[in-house]
Amino acid sequence: MKSAQIENNILVVKDRENEKLNGRKGAILRGLGCGLCGSDIVKLKQHLVKDGTVLGHEVVGRIVEIDSDTDFKVEDVIVTSHHIPCGKCEYCKNGNVSMCRHFKETNIKPGGFSEFIYVSEEHLKNVAYLKPENLTNEEASFYEPLACCIRAVKRACLRQNSTVLVIGLGSIGILMSQALRAFGMNVIGCDLIASRVQVLKNLGIEAFVLSEMCDSIKADGVFMTSGADKAIDTALKFVRDGGKILVFSSTPQNFGYANNEIYYRELTVLGSYSPSPVDLRDSLELLADKQVNVAGLSTVYPLEKVQKAINDTLENKILKAYIQL
Repeated sequence: MKSAQIENNILVVKDRENEKLNGRKGAILRGLGCGLCGSDIVKLKQHLVKDGTVLGHEVVGRIVEIDSDTDFKVEDVIVTSHHIPCGKCEYCKNGNVSMCRHFKETNIKPGGFSEFIYVSEEHLKNVAYLKPENLTNEEASFYEPLACCIRAVKRACLRQNSTVLVIGLGSIGILMSQALRAFGMNVIGCDLIASRVQVLKNLGIEAFVLSEMCDSIKADGVFMTSGADKAIDTALKFVRDGGKILVFSSTPQNFGYANNEIYYRELTVLGSYSPSPVDLRDSLELLADKQVNVAGLSTVYPLEKVQKAINDTLENKILKAYIQL
């Protein structure tokens, strides 16, 4: 089978042995497509994983082999996430599922940018669903990233009709804006790139180029979906006293917050990372009900062009890449 694996800090498509059950419970998927996540790019650029690693976790695939106690069967087209919390540890009991050690150890094999993928029985029972018929494969690949956004919305615990500013309108910022609206928030988006602002406007959400933002805006919550260091100053500028800043982005280095602003203004700053199984279920419902519209957000690349997809993403030529397998 063909897989895109890391080799000398780029992704190279190579042949490797096909994934088979070989007595394991679970299923083998014929990969149909996989979204390119920003975390894939971070892992690659910052050398966080070793050569030979196959990235990709926003998977849509068709079951070609299965041994499972679930109702899934051969030929079913499913979506799945890659990590599963144990539900029993102190992290899980306190709602920090993405800090669960079991969560971090579970994964699909070898990764989403592969023609064949092994999905465990635990995945099938907890984080896999049939693809809704009204979603294309490309649209269904947003199942996991949208769930990450839903997780962030829930963690912020904002009141209904709160005013929320989303800083950074890449694909995650656009998903986050729609998730916030679906949960009853009044959403404003901003970005440096006018074309991205227009995408959000086309979805019926108020948005501005950053330089055109009115200084009088004071948001109950600010969601940082941009990893630029200036996003911190923007968040502090537009959050109201006593408001919340939700960090949903990584940065090349740790940029600190002004301690005195947090102290004297009674600001709450919190982070959010990965979703729980419940967030994944909610994500699929929002996609299927079209409360979150992802049509046209991604650009399709064949597996052989996965490195070009990464380069185009880094150069802001596209919002998001979908790797067709």
